[in-house]
Amino acid sequence: MNRTTPPGILLIRTLRGKDWNLQTYRYIVLLITFIAYTCYHATRKPTGIVKSVLCPYPNTKKISNSKFISKGWRPFDGPEGTSKLGEIDVAFLACYAIGMYIAGHLGDTLDLRLFLTIGMMGSGFFVGLFGMGYFWNVHEFWFYLLMQMMAGMFQATGWPSVVAVIGNWFGKRKRGLIMGIWNAHTSVGNISGSLLAASVLDYGWGWSFIVPGVLIVFGGVIVYLFLAAYPEDVGFDCNIDGAASDLMPNTIVDDCVDEEAQVVTKDVGSRKGSVRSKSIGLVDACMIPGVIPFALCLFFAKLVAYTFLYWLPFYLTQTEIGGEYLSVKSAGNLSTLFDVGGIVGGILAGYISDKLSARAITAASFMYAAIPCMFLYRFYGSVSMSANIALMMVTGLFVNGPYALITTAVSADLGTHRSLRGDSRALATVTAIIDGTGSVGAALGPLLTGFISTRGWDGVFIMLTLGAFIAGLLLSRLVIAEIAEKASKPLSSEPQNSGASASQPLLHEER
Repeated sequence: MNRTTPPGILLIRTLRGKDWNLQTYRYIVLLITFIAYTCYHATRKPTGIVKSVLCPYPNTKKISNSKFISKGWRPFDGPEGTSKLGEIDVAFLACYAIGMYIAGHLGDTLDLRLFLTIGMMGSGFFVGLFGMGYFWNVHEFWFYLLMQMMAGMFQATGWPSVVAVIGNWFGKRKRGLIMGIWNAHTSVGNISGSLLAASVLDYGWGWSFIVPGVLIVFGGVIVYLFLAAYPEDVGFDCNIDGAASDLMPNTIVDDCVDEEAQVVTKDVGSRKGSVRSKSIGLVDACMIPGVIPFALCLFFAKLVAYTFLYWLPFYLTQTEIGGEYLSVKSAGNLSTLFDVGGIVGGILAGYISDKLSARAITAASFMYAAIPCMFLYRFYGSVSMSANIALMMVTGLFVNGPYALITTAVSADLGTHRSLRGDSRALATVTAIIDGTGSVGAALGPLLTGFISTRGWDGVFIMLTLGAFIAGLLLSRLVIAEIAEKASKPLSSEPQNSGASASQPLLHEER
């Protein structure tokens, strides 16, 4: 028995008297990683929900139906409170971005299951401590800043790890659609985090952090007990593109050849999933064709997405909708519809990119489409509640679609690029480079919003539309390459069987 087999799976094998097949393990991996990253995102929402409680200025007189809204919470209760909240956001996201590069390399070196478990436990601990500031009556800015910084570092363990696990278990066929559906965990996490934080807000804003903190710790326990990070950990072989092949566990595999690396594995059990090959360096990973353009594109895509993530509930309390201002709790609940649109956007972007075999065209098109949507939301979202809901969901669809596509299918494609010559341990490193660069933009957007919003929200939306335009522009070279590739062959050809050219960095299915 492989020593890295999760204890929960060992127990279930003992009780059942037999093992699961490959397909069952894949479903389990999808479910557990979905739960894991749902928990990660749920713990990022409380700061957005409680902003109007911590800093009621300048709308104190307009919304007073919360017992906490009239006074605010030092040190965020004055006219400079929004700027301080922006600094809190950027502290979290800056540490998240820095930690991402470190976590990506560690994820390709350490046992992903243990690494993910530690990250989830640490995230829950520091998010919970932030909330304890309410019960301990802490009013020092440095305390909240430090808690967010530590939480950001531990949160960085999540994304490279879960994408690497999915890349280990699934091949490139229909990867965009599969990961588009799976990536709904981002929006489900945002929605559940918003609803949880808003539901306990009346008991004190501290609970809005403690409850999601407990949730992610519980999720970490599930990951430790049941997540098989590598097919080898439960006795399956691994094929050319890093995905499990349908072999019975614990069998001897003769002549299982990796066509890229020309390596023959004789015994699955002797190849430890957690300590397989050496990971590549950050510089080598950056040299993979397509990594830098998509990383820079994600910088601006996440700038837009995370500004909505952290500031949309606050914006809703500050904006008159149908002649009325929303309470903090109502604004938090309403903001979840942005993520409902995001779920549809992620699935749609993945499906379209699979059908067209064109990741760059799909991502760029969605970013350009987001520009008019954001303008319409700003100028017509206040007409009525129905208009606000409809425009919010459509905006979420186009904003989150490319963000979801790049951080999932694109990262997995590039992490198993043919230039790696079979080194599948680049999955977490490449994912970390792309998402880490994106996270720098994610830190910049909320920070700028904290300052710009004090002078009006029109400036914030101009910043967001400019970011979306630049994001699409950065993919121009790859879009041109994909269009040229489509034009050079008949539409009836099967792109899944074609190799990736030098100008087209994304992998097609190779069987």
